[in-house]
Amino acid sequence: MLLEIGLTLLAAALLYRLFFRRKDETLPMGDGWWGAGPRPESEEDESIRPFKVETTEEELKDLFQRIDQTRYTEPLEGSRFNYGFNSTHLRKVVSYWRNAFSWEKQLEIINKYPHYKTKIEGIDIHYIHVKPANVPAGRAVRPIILVHGWPGSFYEFYRIIPLLTDPGSHGLSDERVFEVICPSIPGYGFSEAAHKQGCDSVAVARIFYHLMRRLGFREFYAHGGDWGSIVCTNLAQIAPSNVKGLHLTMVPVSSSGLSQMLSVVLGKRFPGMFGFQDEDVRRLFPFLKKVFYHLVKESGYMHIQATKPDTAGCGLNNSPVGLAAYILEKFSTWTDRDFVDYEDGGLERKFTIDDLLTNVMIYWVSGSIVSSMRFYKENVGRGLGVAKHDKIQVTVPTGIASFPNELMHCPLSWAKQKYVDIVSFTYMPRGGHFGAFEEPEILAKDIQQFVAKVEHK
Repeated sequence: MLLEIGLTLLAAALLYRLFFRRKDETLPMGDGWWGAGPRPESEEDESIRPFKVETTEEELKDLFQRIDQTRYTEPLEGSRFNYGFNSTHLRKVVSYWRNAFSWEKQLEIINKYPHYKTKIEGIDIHYIHVKPANVPAGRAVRPIILVHGWPGSFYEFYRIIPLLTDPGSHGLSDERVFEVICPSIPGYGFSEAAHKQGCDSVAVARIFYHLMRRLGFREFYAHGGDWGSIVCTNLAQIAPSNVKGLHLTMVPVSSSGLSQMLSVVLGKRFPGMFGFQDEDVRRLFPFLKKVFYHLVKESGYMHIQATKPDTAGCGLNNSPVGLAAYILEKFSTWTDRDFVDYEDGGLERKFTIDDLLTNVMIYWVSGSIVSSMRFYKENVGRGLGVAKHDKIQVTVPTGIASFPNELMHCPLSWAKQKYVDIVSFTYMPRGGHFGAFEEPEILAKDIQQFVAKVEHK
């Protein structure tokens, strides 16, 4: 009886998709102006200006004074990271930050790659542009744009950039060498924040399209995770003839009708009926525990940032320790959900404390935490799945690197409902939400093999 019901519901789902499926279309490019005041009548300055990340002694003195004035609340006994960032371990992190962390040394690392700024749609866009130094004879260089998310930054990609621009020197195949463009999303890091409401992922995709064209690239690859996956998806939707391939570590999952809902109910019992592999079943079921409960547990920040970002952000922008706790807690639970049961949140099992604090410092010295949180308001504030781009399929060749500890697993059968030309879907052996930061080597290899498949289609 259960099988008959399942088959009946599946037939209904197929009929639903037959008569109500989305039509292929392109997302309109549109236009925008995010600068202060009205849009000027004169042409925008399109010059590209070198940029260097610098801070003053006064800024560092102010940081230390604020750190020294921090008030801590004692954690509950045995709570570890189950109530958020454990304040006992937070004291240790802050002590290192205050007394041993060398921002000057980290600035040298940050500035080892060329940084630039250029004005697009009224705001300064920051990016790094890394050209390969050693290109084997006869090999073409492939431009690729790497887009970060929250609470990350362009710094997330510092470990993967050399693997893409100089793979041969790092034990990887040098068949495909990349030229990397890594921008900061407006309102993140050193990209100017929008001065007007409405600067959402589509607007950012358009800005990054103009950036790539300004740099002289007619065709290029795009890679992203977190917000970067949505921005790059939008980029492929507005410029499918320019994006040669789209590579993602997180697939935006939205309800695609009856068939997806059925797969949640019946997928464990009848996985083949819904195109599930054994790994899909392992990651998704039991659904209430592994997906629904986990998302509810981890999405409180999203509700805050999608409704009242300026209120919550006020405290974070004034307390460096509060900012560190808020950001670093995500690098614990989003890397591996089991890290909540570690006394130190498992933070240094995948990252160095220097790298983690460098990412925090980028938010602090740029004063960008509030504007970064507003990006949720612009994209999620009107509701989930209601934007035009949510209803448009992606025709650009797509590759998906599916990390086992990603916030939400999206099976290939679900992804195909939006990304109609998936040429590569890899169950990554390890890693979580911050793929490029956690596992740069295996991610670089996956990008390489994806590009190889695109170019041999």
